[in-house]
Amino acid sequence: MSTRSEHFTTGVRLPCLAVIVLGMSSAAAAELPATPWAWYGGDEYGRRYSPLAQITPENVADLEIAWTYSTGEVERRGPELIQNSSTQSTPLVVDGKLLVCTPFNRLVALDPASGDELWVYDAEIDLSFELPFQYNCRGVAVWNDAEAEAGAHCASRVLMGTSDARLIAVDLDDGQPCRGFGSDGVVPVPSEPGTEFPGERKLQAAPLVVNDIVVVGSSIMDNLRTDAPRGTVHAFDARTGKPAWQFDPIPRSADDPAWETWHDGSAARTGAANVWTGMVADAARELVYLPVSSASPDFWGGERPGDNLYSSSLVALDAKTGTVRWHFQHIHHDIWDYDTSSPPLLADIRRDGKTVAAVIQNTKQGFSFVLDRETGKPVFGVEERPVPQDALEGEWLSPTQPWPLAPPPLVPTKVTPDDAWGFTPWDRRACRKRIEELRSEGIFTPPSTAPGTLLSPGTAGGMNWGGAAFDPASQLMFVNVSNAPQVVTLVPREEIPDVKGISLVGGRDTAEGRGTPYGVRREWLVSPSGAPCVPPPWGELVAVDMAAGEIVWRVPLGSIEKFLPFRIPWTMGTPNIGGPIVTAGGLVFIGAAMDDKLRAFDVEDGEELFVKRMPAGTQTTPITYAADGRQFVVIVTGQHLWFGSTVGDEIVALALPREAISDQKLPRR
Repeated sequence: MSTRSEHFTTGVRLPCLAVIVLGMSSAAAAELPATPWAWYGGDEYGRRYSPLAQITPENVADLEIAWTYSTGEVERRGPELIQNSSTQSTPLVVDGKLLVCTPFNRLVALDPASGDELWVYDAEIDLSFELPFQYNCRGVAVWNDAEAEAGAHCASRVLMGTSDARLIAVDLDDGQPCRGFGSDGVVPVPSEPGTEFPGERKLQAAPLVVNDIVVVGSSIMDNLRTDAPRGTVHAFDARTGKPAWQFDPIPRSADDPAWETWHDGSAARTGAANVWTGMVADAARELVYLPVSSASPDFWGGERPGDNLYSSSLVALDAKTGTVRWHFQHIHHDIWDYDTSSPPLLADIRRDGKTVAAVIQNTKQGFSFVLDRETGKPVFGVEERPVPQDALEGEWLSPTQPWPLAPPPLVPTKVTPDDAWGFTPWDRRACRKRIEELRSEGIFTPPSTAPGTLLSPGTAGGMNWGGAAFDPASQLMFVNVSNAPQVVTLVPREEIPDVKGISLVGGRDTAEGRGTPYGVRREWLVSPSGAPCVPPPWGELVAVDMAAGEIVWRVPLGSIEKFLPFRIPWTMGTPNIGGPIVTAGGLVFIGAAMDDKLRAFDVEDGEELFVKRMPAGTQTTPITYAADGRQFVVIVTGQHLWFGSTVGDEIVALALPREAISDQKLPRR
């Protein structure tokens, strides 16, 4: 077995994580102040960090289920609709209400301490969508109207995007529509040229609120055709719903300086480059940071020669006007579906005695680009490195791609026949033979026709939409990664079956790629027994010292026992989707893996201190908050279309038993 499957520690010395124990009376413990989780990323910086420290490495094993709540979606929707959905929601806790959206855009408010239902708003979305990945809601936003009178209806409001492309505002207190926002609380987000069918363009990420402006991106179906819908980002007045500005990441005029990066005027006939994951903003600097995805289609770029700005980039916009302040492209001419899937993270990094206001952009390639928040200039340096060439006739390739000098890549960027792995010698031989027949020259190897190109990392990452967590005290970033290579094969158009867009069968998807010479087929690189053909761990939690740009520790994330006919808790890691959070109590909480479990790890060394099976899949990000004198950890559980997770619809809250905290001395860093 590869040494990567063992506990890994570098020689880097951790920043001081000494815990100062402050004696507190039992009354003080009971008076733990209510602590919210008011943003999708925990705070406006998207750090997924909580100052709470009631739960510690010493007592985390005592966590018990405090309450559960079923949204009722499994029974309400039935098997067919549930199978066409994914549960990925991160709740908010604001002003005594826990807010969560279901995959079908029912917005539920619960009492954070008891889980009692307070109100429900049903967006009554279109339920006629047929293609995969149609129904999903990752989160909501809350905005407070500083100009409203105290107690006025919708002075505090919840904002939610829907799968049928509407932006909705309801009152935080009672869940009733905000009638001064759009039409009865609803703003239809303008349709984009090229949209062919309902659900091709959706609003699934949490809206972003910055200085009375609400910003929404969109999800667009991949790989259908060159002229996919435009990936326009829309901004609205948070009070009235009136349009504020819009930004199309693909330039549509020769007056735009990015136009010249689209040769032969190809920008005019290309779609997507949308923003489908979470955004963040620096309100003081009036900057919105957009993680922009790849242009359409993903794996063939012959119809769009050039570097293709602002696709596969981090773009900083002026929050008032939507104009570009700076941009950083992490993939030139992306033909690997390495779109910017991870939400940016704003962090103040201590380097050489100074504090650097940085934005960290993690990517599917396993790269962490650390950029100056105001200028976009790399903090650790980035170099252009030569990459494999010799694409199919008609394709255009960039001769180089950006490579961060630090931190190092968090996942392998090349697979060779010597890396072949299997549970049995038969599996290992089959994997070796498969790797030998594929084109595999390392990251950025161009896609090819049969037998195909080995893509490592695969299109699920590296890092994905779950994002990272950052502890400002230790300067450590915690991020989950997947190591599951894929095989990508370009299929001549005349050989593409009549898939009506995309088909998903047995872990393989096929898409038609209209307007190009090729469609595409993607499948996991797995052995006859179904395990990845590369050495475990296939999923990890990684801690990175962002001040030094160095990996501190990495540990496997997830067990494969759920997939075995016998109960052996092999912690070999699994591919994962979802994200971590970190607390001042010295813990990282994360679900994400394929085994339906919630875990807690020690921030100092990555030791797994708590693991509990949840009632359904955990491809979500947990949150933590304080209510009624207790620190809660809450995770939303349910079905995930691509991960084969257990079907369910329960929200689960965990906390320490009251008797365990009545005499607790709360630690604090």
